[in-house]
Amino acid sequence: MSPLTSPQGAAAELARNAGQWLMGWWRTIHLAALLTVLALSPASYAPENRRAMARHLYLGTTQSLAWFTLLSLLISIVVIRIVLVTAVSYGLSQYALEMVVRVLVLELIPLAAALFAALRCTIPLAAEIATLRSGGGWDALAAQGIDPLRHEVLPRVVAGSFCALMLAAVNSVVTLVVAYLSVYGFTMAGFDAYTHTVGHVFSPAVSLIFLLKILFLGLAVSLMPIASVLDTVARRRANTSAELQGLVRMFLVIVIIEAASLVGNYY
Repeated sequence: MSPLTSPQGAAAELARNAGQWLMGWWRTIHLAALLTVLALSPASYAPENRRAMARHLYLGTTQSLAWFTLLSLLISIVVIRIVLVTAVSYGLSQYALEMVVRVLVLELIPLAAALFAALRCTIPLAAEIATLRSGGGWDALAAQGIDPLRHEVLPRVVAGSFCALMLAAVNSVVTLVVAYLSVYGFTMAGFDAYTHTVGHVFSPAVSLIFLLKILFLGLAVSLMPIASVLDTVARRRANTSAELQGLVRMFLVIVIIEAASLVGNYY
């Protein structure tokens, strides 16, 4: 039996892979801490950095907001209609509206907004960072005394997080409006009952969990792809691309956030 196929060799290989995996996550956490410090530093908002951040915020959000709003509007109409018809057929119409708010606004809209922001905004921004590093632009900025993290990475991470938050916030409001119109039509007669139902769903604890959920989802989809392309140690050792590693980590974090929010809301 060769050393590589022996139980001791397999255990050593497993321990080495686990150590590399943990170190990769530690480098991601370290990058997040660095970006948090930079985001809180007044020097990060010098005129040239403000212009770069404003440009990324505008382009990242405007390119995604209209398309996602249209998509979520169509999906919301279909889902709300299915829930209402099903609830009426089973004699549970009094619970239909609350179910719509819980399923769409609390669960589906934030998740869909984060994934859409990742596809349309944060992953392309991570590809720009990868191109900057491979093309020598990163080292050129450092040679000029410009911090690439502050000048290039921070605006893109902030733009990705803002895009996910804006998509979730705008389309949650749109879904609530569509739900009201689907149930009560173009009248104010059901406004009191509707606000009572929505207020019952969004208790203080649920509202806090909802806000934390969309915040952490925005941070996850903006940070993970960029952290993967900046992790040069993992890129040298891995057989997969940095983009694929970023996607795997991003989906893992999204699953953890979703599981934590479900536990907080329903247990």
